[in-house]
Amino acid sequence: MSTFFLSSHASSRRLRSADEAPEQVTAAINTTPLVDVMLVLLIIFLITVPVAVQSIPLSLPHQRSAPNQPTAGMVTLAVTADGRLFWNDEPLADVGALDARLTAEAMPSTDHLRVQIRADRAAAYGAVAPVLALCERLGISPVGFVTDPTDGGH
Repeated sequence: MSTFFLSSHASSRRLRSADEAPEQVTAAINTTPLVDVMLVLLIIFLITVPVAVQSIPLSLPHQRSAPNQPTAGMVTLAVTADGRLFWNDEPLADVGALDARLTAEAMPSTDHLRVQIRADRAAAYGAVAPVLALCERLGISPVGFVTDPTDGGH
């Protein structure tokens, strides 16, 4: 004798025999899209982090002072230990190129221009003095020096 049951599954309204196993509903979360998104984010962060923190390697003098907030018209001039010049992390050929760039930025007025000098601790005074003289000649004031506050002057 054979017994038939109506399947409880709404999508498959068929008769099944008593010796057939009932259908099992499996609920599984597909994690492939999640893994794909995480890998893309990881690659993006791996590419952008070195670019965001890249800077000119300088050994700054240690001094405790209040940090300045960047403002419009602020220019950072870096002088490395070997005397190379940089304008906001962009290399300059020599003091003549710095003169031309500062003169162009200072026209028609120097009121909007603020200069910060990041000089390496090992930089010779002879490499920093022309930068200061150039700022003085163009009437750029104030000129600030960037220091490393981590040591506190000790």
